[in-house]
Amino acid sequence: MGSQEVLGQAARLASSGLILQVLFRLITFVLNAFILRFLSKEIVGVVNVRLTLLYSTTLFLAREAFRRACLSGVTQRDWSQTLNLLWLTVPLGVFWSLFLGWVWLQLLEVPDPRVVPHYATGVVLFGLSAVVELLGEPFWVLAQAHMFVKLKVIAESLSVILKSILTAFLVLWLPHWGLYIFSLAQLFYTTVLVLCYVIYFTKLLGSTKLQTLPVSRITDLLPNITRSGALINWKEAKLTWSFFKQSFLKQILTEGERYVMTFLNVLNFGDQGVYDIVNNLGSLVARLIFQPIEESFYIFFAKVLEREKDATLQKQEDVAVAAAVLESLLKLALLAGLTITVFGFAYSQLALDIYGGAMLSSGSGPVLLRSYCFYVLLLAINGVTECFTFAAMSKEEVDRYNFVMLALSSSFLVLSYLLTRWCGSVGFILANCFNMGIRITQSLCFIHRYYRRSPHRPLAGLHLSPVLLGAFALGGGVTAVSEVFLCCEQGWPARLAHIAVGAFCLGATLGTAFLTETKLIHFLRTQLGVPRRTDKMT
Repeated sequence: MGSQEVLGQAARLASSGLILQVLFRLITFVLNAFILRFLSKEIVGVVNVRLTLLYSTTLFLAREAFRRACLSGVTQRDWSQTLNLLWLTVPLGVFWSLFLGWVWLQLLEVPDPRVVPHYATGVVLFGLSAVVELLGEPFWVLAQAHMFVKLKVIAESLSVILKSILTAFLVLWLPHWGLYIFSLAQLFYTTVLVLCYVIYFTKLLGSTKLQTLPVSRITDLLPNITRSGALINWKEAKLTWSFFKQSFLKQILTEGERYVMTFLNVLNFGDQGVYDIVNNLGSLVARLIFQPIEESFYIFFAKVLEREKDATLQKQEDVAVAAAVLESLLKLALLAGLTITVFGFAYSQLALDIYGGAMLSSGSGPVLLRSYCFYVLLLAINGVTECFTFAAMSKEEVDRYNFVMLALSSSFLVLSYLLTRWCGSVGFILANCFNMGIRITQSLCFIHRYYRRSPHRPLAGLHLSPVLLGAFALGGGVTAVSEVFLCCEQGWPARLAHIAVGAFCLGATLGTAFLTETKLIHFLRTQLGVPRRTDKMT
């Protein structure tokens, strides 16, 4: 498969995923805003921080390394060995859920049962839901490796929407159930998610013989003895171990503030709830836009580039395509991040008031969301740089990077604790910004070294024209003045006027970007057009 075809498939996966995720996330957004008005801050804090951390930590430790290793750019692989390796995530998940469940029940502070009832049951069911989700891991990896458009997005989005509907129903009719509501909804979510993949592959494999798939029957996805007699590919297993060491550290960086909140008790459950709501709202765009792009183009880079070879020793056409794509993605991430940072500052309080009422728009909520808008800019750039870096690094480079992540993880935990003691929950965002900046620097240095001996300079994507920078500065200034005079205590007519001012400034800024960043516009036009010129995928 040529690099242009792989690029077209990656672009199609990202764009299709983006459109569907926006649609489904809007539905979920409305449902969650409705549910939020019937909950206390303490319930939100326990569910969204304490129990969700148990679930996400179990999944991350059990599967992240396997995903990275099994999606690496190997053109010829024995998929029976790969699937056998992926099934090891289930016993690993059982181990981590039991161990972490014991920690959550025996070593951590237990919430007041009068305020947050049924905590122990919540721990058990959230751990069980993680194990259930791991049962679908071989199906997920197979779908990602073959770039099945829409399957991942539809399965995850449908599961989230059904979970939100069930939660809303139980909150309205059985509010005294407490954590039973969210625990059952979480288990329902993972069950539906796995069933979506199983049903899809069962129907797909039962209806036709697809030459592009390495399996012909649904039973081929189960653990089995390979033709060569080897249960697993030991090269993949070693790479998995390298990624496991890295994933353990990356999890601390990704969920670091929740670990500090959970183990060091720097915030009470109510403050944790407000922080988590603001955090989820602030990261909404990152999940909608940046995550599908990062996941899709990680696969593209992993398929086009060879890990163990220098850029000068690889197919120069593939290296050039990868450089052009990386430059355009960096430019896109920078523009999207700057837009959120500049315009999010003046609309944070209004967004929180609409979403959660006075519980969020008063107190520390607006300051948290404004700080998070800047963090989104760093998230956008880091997502692109790391998706290239992890796809191009050799095993030895991945191991060396682990030491950097170790130092970064330690400094993050210390910095989070100190900054939170000094300036409250905003300290978590400041610590995240510092560590994200270090991670971006590491990735930029790798990219610079990778292309040093070639004529390609993908890091030019981080340069914007002075005219566009001026448009951002002017738009930010005008909307900040508009907020002072029109938001948010002047009633809905003033609020609508404030929104109109922001819409005008945003349109002017995007128009300037359209006129000045012609190379990026050409990339978006051509890649959005690629799927129409290529064969349709399943």
